[in-house]
Amino acid sequence: MTLLIQYTIIFASVLLLVALGGCFSERSGVINIGLEGIMVIGALGGALVMKFLPVSVGAPVMVLTVILASAAAGLLYSLLLAVASITFRADQTITGTAMNLLATAAATVAVKAMNTSMSGGNDVSSDISYIEPKKLFILNIGKFEFNWFMLVAVIALIVSFAVLYKTRFGLRLRACGEHPQAADSVGINVYKMRYAGVMISGVLGGLGGIAFITAGVSVWKFEYGVAGFGFLALAVMIFGGWSPVKIALAAILFGFFRALGNVYSSFDFLLKLNMPSVVYNMLPYFVSLIVLAFTSKKSRAPKAEGIPYDKGQR
Repeated sequence: MTLLIQYTIIFASVLLLVALGGCFSERSGVINIGLEGIMVIGALGGALVMKFLPVSVGAPVMVLTVILASAAAGLLYSLLLAVASITFRADQTITGTAMNLLATAAATVAVKAMNTSMSGGNDVSSDISYIEPKKLFILNIGKFEFNWFMLVAVIALIVSFAVLYKTRFGLRLRACGEHPQAADSVGINVYKMRYAGVMISGVLGGLGGIAFITAGVSVWKFEYGVAGFGFLALAVMIFGGWSPVKIALAAILFGFFRALGNVYSSFDFLLKLNMPSVVYNMLPYFVSLIVLAFTSKKSRAPKAEGIPYDKGQR
């Protein structure tokens, strides 16, 4: 049971971080389908730091440096979506899809090139190992393994709620996603606010990426991407109604079903069902389809999301 709770919380933390990122982007009026790709690039940035930064620097330095590297990588990659969809008014869905395809391919090629160069041609894998650095992210509390990304997710939730609903910036951001022309008429720079929303989504998506690859393993093969977690986070965001608190509850629900795929063998009654392990791994995605099928009609997305802003349009 402890293991189930542990995995539920860490997977919920990953989904929460990425879904909050999507929430900021869509609240500003930009659909961020590219969260999957942002996660991959964020994971790559953090994994490279763990590979090359000596473990001797200690847990605080390692954790902080990895967080900053992943956030920076995610932010920089999210600028592709911002420039294409805001500045050049390209189709946001197509741009996000292209980002997802590019990220996994680019990360795989980069890691393979790095491994080949470092091994003199003997290692052509897309793996990055971080066995020892990963231990610095874990704090054992009895049988429970506390991961520092759990705390990062909670902090992100609190800050996101405060920013969106208690600050002038949040009010302006939400206005740009609901009625950008009205926001512009009172002096709000819609382009800057949308850039800010997308860049925040890049930061949170990058953090979600590194949290995901360190959740259960100590070696990650980058050609696997992030196993569809970016799209699952989108489902969490929609089910959560673009509201941070509801997103957190949805993340726990989906995190629970994802955790079953890791720990089902610990429960005798599940073993007696004699179902293949892939069925449990499919559960969160299957549940997302069912949940969205019954709730999507009632969901209320920001009115102007996905619509390129034209300053001359009224």
